[in-house]
Amino acid sequence: MVEVRKKDNESSDSLIRRFTRRVQSSGILLHVKKIRYHERRKNKNQIREDAIRRAKNKEKQDYLRKIGKLEEVVRPKHSSRGF
Repeated sequence: MVEVRKKDNESSDSLIRRFTRRVQSSGILLHVKKIRYHERRKNKNQIREDAIRRAKNKEKQDYLRKIGKLEEVVRPKHSSRGF
């Protein structure tokens, strides 16, 4: 944990600048950015349950489309930019 105390006759700007330098040199920011979007691996049972849930939802949507309660979704084609 980074801690900075205000020195005598130190402006707020220089205090913030000193704190920012300490945080950057400690490597905390790099670590936080690395783990920001990290997700834990799912176990086999959870993967299986998710697959079953997706299959049931797809089956339900197909049925609703077939009987006319759900409209067909028309997706636009990709643009010429390539993505």
